[in-house]
Amino acid sequence: MSTLKTEEEIEIMAEAGKRLASVLEASAKSVRAGMKTKEIDELSNRLIREAGCEPAFLNYRPHGAKKAYPATACVSVNEVIVHGVPSDYVIKSGDIVKIDLGLKHEGFYVDAAVTVGVGAIDAKKKELIETTKKALELGIEEARPGRTLGDIGFAIEHCVKAKGFSVVDLLTGHGVGRDLHEDPYVYNSGRRGEGEELKEGMVIAIEPMVAAGKGRIKQLDDDSFATADGSASAHFEQTLAITKNGPKVLTRI
Repeated sequence: MSTLKTEEEIEIMAEAGKRLASVLEASAKSVRAGMKTKEIDELSNRLIREAGCEPAFLNYRPHGAKKAYPATACVSVNEVIVHGVPSDYVIKSGDIVKIDLGLKHEGFYVDAAVTVGVGAIDAKKKELIETTKKALELGIEEARPGRTLGDIGFAIEHCVKAKGFSVVDLLTGHGVGRDLHEDPYVYNSGRRGEGEELKEGMVIAIEPMVAAGKGRIKQLDDDSFATADGSASAHFEQTLAITKNGPKVLTRI
């Protein structure tokens, strides 16, 4: 059952989202060939704390994970879709880097992600990134009272398939609020008119995760998820509130 937020709670989350958007933008702009993925994590941690907030992911143990997550940022490269653990991996020109960040502010969580192409990326990777970004925006447009979670999933999947890409299996968006992951699951596929009806006061994180190849995934030893066929992947995410006037994106500057 989804937990509805009051206008006052949504305003707190909007302030949290503004702070997260600023951190995510700075972290994304820092990405360059020759840097280690753990440098992105270090920057993100410092900026979140300077903003007076707490990292949401650090020491968080998601459902099904073998252990708590050891970092502030999820930094996933190429075929790794989400939950990539920052390391000594040196980013190269041609890589696509996904940065997923969350923070806690005044008791509420927000969550967002972006994909960055590094240096000279090929045309297919560029199209993958742009398609995933567009799919997110189309999903957000469906987030209105009276519509359904199936409407969001349909819009995302239709956009992705039209370009010959695949929504990845099993991984979804989610509700967010006083907990990082709340009901409902927000699927990246669906049928119009099906699933839970969207109501004013719901706050959800919509996050298309898209593969250039097939949608099957595998879990790696560090609990991250990668495409089973080794194809490139992209990921974008925004936290938004469903209001009487339509979707209000909270994690956008």
